[in-house]
Amino acid sequence: MCDCIFCKIVKGDIPSPRLYEDENFIVIRDINPLCKVHDLIITKKHIKSVNEIEKDDEKIFASLFTVAKKIAAMENMSESGYRVVVNSGKDSGQAVPHFHAHVLGGEDLKGKLQGM
Repeated sequence: MCDCIFCKIVKGDIPSPRLYEDENFIVIRDINPLCKVHDLIITKKHIKSVNEIEKDDEKIFASLFTVAKKIAAMENMSESGYRVVVNSGKDSGQAVPHFHAHVLGGEDLKGKLQGM
């Protein structure tokens, strides 16, 4: 039994409204947002971090930024700007050991979220 919170969200064991879903990713709002818009792009496949990505996973990650672009458009951030951030490992601040990317924006982020 996987004890990963993101795996449980992907499976639907923990309810979390999905902003977007495709064959490789789900997108949810971060439960502890760091700015006005803070969404998470989560892989459906359990991959702990960037360091765990294998050659066979390239197909999954080929569309990551296309998903980020869609989310930015859905959140009305395409023109004003946004960040896409991936943390890898505990020292980076990765809180959940399951690959996810943060899509951040909805406000002026200059000078904010340094070290994210």
